Amino acid sequence: MMKYLDHLEEWIITFLMGAATLIIFVSIIHRYGAGLPIPGVQEWLIQVNLSWAQELCIYMFVWMAKFGAAYGVRSGIHVGVDVLVNRLPHEWRPKGVMVAIICGTIFTGIIGTLGATFVWENGMHYAVFNKLGMNVADLTEGPITPDLEWPTWIIYSAVPLGSYLMCFRFIQVGWRFLKTGHLPRHNEGHVEGIEEVTEDVPGALHDPITHEDAVTEGGTTK
Repeated sequence: MMKYLDHLEEWIITFLMGAATLIIFVSIIHRYGAGLPIPGVQEWLIQVNLSWAQELCIYMFVWMAKFGAAYGVRSGIHVGVDVLVNRLPHEWRPKGVMVAIICGTIFTGIIGTLGATFVWENGMHYAVFNKLGMNVADLTEGPITPDLEWPTWIIYSAVPLGSYLMCFRFIQVGWRFLKTGHLPRHNEGHVEGIEEVTEDVPGALHDPITHEDAVTEGGTTK
């Protein structure tokens, strides 16, 4: 189950990044192409409406950022401030790590709940009740986006979804730290799908990261 969730998370981020890049590229080509005095082509390009492209890309990057933050917590690349934890006495650092993880869990849980409440009151309740055939005479449909004319509650859903997923990732990291004493650590030189071949270098360390190393290196709030 977790494997499918991890793949889905990565697929969503990859799709949003690739699609937004493609839309921006097409929009730029359209903008400059419509200004070229090419008979037939210029008239056709002017008739093509891409005014929604910028708005859509903004929303896609917002969704990508929210799910990317959850991915960062899982993989150990999320930005964190761990100066205080690193300055703690050696025996207190594991406790500092857990405090940081618990704070991250509580914070993202609160943001997710506030976001879900806002989304529900911003028009989702109308859409759900209307879909179920309930009386919606006393409810407001909610605002829509300027160009795409989509319900804004759909766009804002990135906040509760991304925050709850991030909260779950904090719990996952905390549980793993309690069991193994290790934190997720991102290897910048590793390429997914390519096996690494390590050469034996005299004096090189091949042992796994210890509990103390993981804490000292500052992956605590990542």
